[in-house]
Amino acid sequence: METLIVVGVIVVLIVIVGIYLWSTYNSLVTLGVRVDEAWSDITVQLKRRADLIPNLVNTVKGYATHESGVFEAVTQARAATLSATTPAQASAAENQMQSALKSIFAVAEAYPQLQASQNFLQLQGELVDTEDKIQAARRFYNGGVRELNTKIKIFPNNVFAKRLGFTARDFFEVADSAAIAEPPRVQF
Repeated sequence: METLIVVGVIVVLIVIVGIYLWSTYNSLVTLGVRVDEAWSDITVQLKRRADLIPNLVNTVKGYATHESGVFEAVTQARAATLSATTPAQASAAENQMQSALKSIFAVAEAYPQLQASQNFLQLQGELVDTEDKIQAARRFYNGGVRELNTKIKIFPNNVFAKRLGFTARDFFEVADSAAIAEPPRVQF
């Protein structure tokens, strides 16, 4: 009788541990998928912005043909954004893009005809909207990374999470957070 009770207790403990491991594994997978989805949202918005940039550059070029250095910087920033595959690369590209956009808007301010151009104003509005969406996507991504990293690091999950292939993810951080605190805006 005593051995039956001991066996029963051991079986119950094994079932409880198994259920815990099963539910923890599934929650880690769910969080990982959520982070991947959030990263995908960021890349979609970065691509959308990169697609707007050539139109903006061409519009400004029509008025300021001698500002080739600014246009080259924007083109390089766009290429860096499109080639970024990790949060660290995207952060560096984001810094470069913010600087390039500030330069192109500074050039635009010197041309009153450009400031009145409906095409330029529409592109500027779309760019501001896209920047807002990028910020929202970054917040969602970083929230998912925070949840996943926390779940991986807390005890007892930290004992087996790495063995199951789960590792902490990088946050999408920008070196100069003041530069992206607000989307680029131009006051005419």
